[in-house]
Amino acid sequence: VATAAPPMGDRFIGLMSGTSLDGADAVLASFDGDRPSLVAAASAPFDRDLRQRLAELQRSGDDELHRAAVAANLLVDFQARLVEKLLAEAAIGAADIAAIGSHGQTVRHRPELGYTIQLNAPARLAEATRIAVVGDFRSRDVAAGGQGAPLVPAFHDALYRSAGVHRVVVNLGGMSNVTDLPASSESPVRGWDCGPGNVLLDGWIARHRCRPFDDAGAWGESGSVDAALLAVLLDEPWLAVTPPKSTGRDLFDLPWLDARLGEVGAVRAADVQATLAAFTATVVVDSILRDAGAPDELIVCGGGAHNTALLRSIASRFDEAGRPVTLRTSADPAAGGFAPEHVEALAFAWLAKRCLDGLPGNLPAATGARGPRILGAIHQR
Repeated sequence: VATAAPPMGDRFIGLMSGTSLDGADAVLASFDGDRPSLVAAASAPFDRDLRQRLAELQRSGDDELHRAAVAANLLVDFQARLVEKLLAEAAIGAADIAAIGSHGQTVRHRPELGYTIQLNAPARLAEATRIAVVGDFRSRDVAAGGQGAPLVPAFHDALYRSAGVHRVVVNLGGMSNVTDLPASSESPVRGWDCGPGNVLLDGWIARHRCRPFDDAGAWGESGSVDAALLAVLLDEPWLAVTPPKSTGRDLFDLPWLDARLGEVGAVRAADVQATLAAFTATVVVDSILRDAGAPDELIVCGGGAHNTALLRSIASRFDEAGRPVTLRTSADPAAGGFAPEHVEALAFAWLAKRCLDGLPGNLPAATGARGPRILGAIHQR
């Protein structure tokens, strides 16, 4: 039976490239019902040149302004091709899309100094795609005294909250962050960064085995956890900070890891990978139990949701704490059935819609902002 196509105002594209620097995800979503529906999705890895340019901008260097502008243009050209691929797959024209929500690529995140920088060129993207683009989502929240992150808790609230069930959503991207969805509708939804997600795991395997990620966590499982190294990693003062809080490569990167390896001496490469997996699992579970309490359900999304060894490690730590949880990925039909790599891109499609509708996109309880704010700057088609 044929169904009427939703009006243009209900279709949005979300673009997301995270701190893992592995590539970008694009989704085309329809918001014509109570829940978003995924019309089409596309993804592509960054080529070596773009990945290197973005990685080099994570820290200070010569001629940064020029290099950042060039990298932003290259990133947007890459995204424009991804949007073209997405529209072709969906057999939908640019005129049928209300807007693109484009997060950009975070290269600096210093909310304690009043700024966060996401490389982007939204005007260039609007020109290339002939679609309105909403970008610069984080800076308004920072201007209002917030962290500018995490922003996805508001979307998680709309997507996953259920009366009578205490859920926590864990996004295992480059960094790990959580959204606490209390069972009571009277309790506020909160969210915060826990610490590293995939960033150290990906960086270490790239250095030693020239692979972009540890497929299913197999290399880490071949090693053994080094107790001395794990203790040094867990001694990072930021981990003890009370939410709201956020972090990024400004703190957790391979130089940070190298400094701590220097404190413990030689450790086999596979054992470092095993220890990094244990570190990620520990900071996620400790943060949830300390700041959210024991949830009934854990929904995991982000690229790290494909690391089955990491998921087993997270589940076992809840068991060891005497707080067993039902753990499922976002791909589980009981959790909505969205592929883990699509959830954050969906969130930015949703945030773009919130902006065009004149509705707040942040949750002050998650970011620490002084109040709800409409997020994003609109570049017309």
